[in-house]
Amino acid sequence: MPMVDRSRMPPTIGALLADITTVRVDAVVNAANRSLMGGGGVDGAIHRAAGAADLSVACAALGGCDPGDAKATQGFRLPARFIIHTVGPVWYGGDRGEEEVLASCYRRCVEVADGLAVASMAFPAISTGAYGFPEARAAFIAVETLRSIETSVQQILLVAFDRRVLQSFEAALAS
Repeated sequence: MPMVDRSRMPPTIGALLADITTVRVDAVVNAANRSLMGGGGVDGAIHRAAGAADLSVACAALGGCDPGDAKATQGFRLPARFIIHTVGPVWYGGDRGEEEVLASCYRRCVEVADGLAVASMAFPAISTGAYGFPEARAAFIAVETLRSIETSVQQILLVAFDRRVLQSFEAALAS
């Protein structure tokens, strides 16, 4: 029987309703803004829970982040060892490359996680809050992108902040 190389395979993906700042994984993904200096929603919650002063200093050293890219800092006071910051697209109706940028966020976060030897990570619903990306479409893009990646990350959790987002994640996982 041939051996399975667990070092590069599609990850196991699940969804849960939780506060992402309390999830015990190696890395949490922050749906950040270009400056990486904190904001509202998930970004503000992660900055507050990690320790805003320490995280702001670490983020300032990164020099911002372009939409679709990802950069990492340590997790500071979070249960996660790392925070992977990504900037999702603002939704303008879908004809400005928003879907490609969102897929790039998920790919780049996993690439950064691979570089950090992360075995487990948690994603929020990137761009679905203030940036206005439709939740069901965003969930489908997240799942489709993550299923297509061969990675050393073994487990990915899609963390919903409310039941409506959880239902979008669950529907995308069932498709």
